[in-house]
Amino acid sequence: MNNLSAVLGFTIRNKFRSKAFIITTIILALLVSVGVNVPYLITLFKSDKAINIGMLEDGTNVGEQLKLYYDAAEKKEVNLLVYPNEDSVEASELMLKEQIADGEIEGYLMATEEISFGFPIIMYKSEDTMDYGTMNKLQNGLQQVKMGMVVQELKLSKEQLDTLSAPVQIDKVQISATGGAGSIGDGKSEEQIAVATGMVYVLIIMLFMGVMISGQLIATEITAEKSSRVMEILITSVSPLTQMFGKIIGMFIVALSQITLLVAAIAINLMLPHNRDAISELNINLSDIDPMLLVYAIFFYLTGYFLYATMFAAVGSLVSRTEDLGQAILPITMLTMVGYFIAIYGIQDPNSMLVQITSFIPFFSPFIMFLRLGTTDPAVWEVVLSFAILLVSILGIGWLASRIYRAGVLMYGKRPSFKELMRAMRAYRA
Repeated sequence: MNNLSAVLGFTIRNKFRSKAFIITTIILALLVSVGVNVPYLITLFKSDKAINIGMLEDGTNVGEQLKLYYDAAEKKEVNLLVYPNEDSVEASELMLKEQIADGEIEGYLMATEEISFGFPIIMYKSEDTMDYGTMNKLQNGLQQVKMGMVVQELKLSKEQLDTLSAPVQIDKVQISATGGAGSIGDGKSEEQIAVATGMVYVLIIMLFMGVMISGQLIATEITAEKSSRVMEILITSVSPLTQMFGKIIGMFIVALSQITLLVAAIAINLMLPHNRDAISELNINLSDIDPMLLVYAIFFYLTGYFLYATMFAAVGSLVSRTEDLGQAILPITMLTMVGYFIAIYGIQDPNSMLVQITSFIPFFSPFIMFLRLGTTDPAVWEVVLSFAILLVSILGIGWLASRIYRAGVLMYGKRPSFKELMRAMRAYRA
């Protein structure tokens, strides 16, 4: 126990004193702060000035009606400039192109001779091919003009128009038909679903960051000690198994401290006035969070961490140069990323067959089963089976990693082949 605490203390102190770790943490905190404030920063550089759009006069009176609609808007987003027709269509277009070149307008509308559902097909021409925001504003305006023309033709009253255009209201409630482990109870309202989904999204990202950051720190620390020959000194006073688990637990504390700092940075930035006002408009109620979901989050975070940490430690013990470490840990990194991306994209369809199958694969279940628990209602036996497979895998991989670590820490030079590693493991056991 004394040796384990000594390794823990040495690992934590060594990492907290590292300039690279401190600088990386500060950079991550700054990046997180910028990311949280991106929506506000965009609004600072976004101009509230209405965009100028040109349109030719036509016999349908669409241009005049569209101009009246935009001018009467509470917040004017489009300034429609109606131009008289020239002698020919080509001359009219040339005139409008000159207006774009002079910066007077951003684009122009032209009514074609084709009719679709009693309304002329409108063509928008602009130099910007990706200006979907302007396209949406123009389409909404034209839709209102078309509706106004139809109302006038059918002689509908304002009340009839409001009744016709009012959207159908439908409230969503998530229920459990089988009484699974998702703790749905009597049902989740739309607000509770949104809060649970947001929490799942955030915690999956935190798990991914925790595994990636701490796993690479573990592998780097072990490889650096091997390359500097410090390992030969440590091995004489502390057993390899104690070293490995001391570093895993120590890096867990380091990574947890780093994540706590990043979460604190996010919380501080969210409490800024402009962000606080935006959050209040979302009507987020933290009491809607299911306490059992927090329990599941802690369990899956711990199991996911120790599963991958033992793998990173085993691979780090086989590498003698830090330059070769990136290539060596690539397979583990890819496994982590696969689980992360399946979980992120699986939020949209948590009942898909891919999500259900991968929730039982131990390398992915810390991400995927937690996703299912937060967004659906998996059966109790599914959760128990996933837990059992994950725990057995941690024990098996931990045992194998400890054997590899004991043999690998004293193997220098090129990365050992599978046969060389097996021979070293047998020799160590003997």
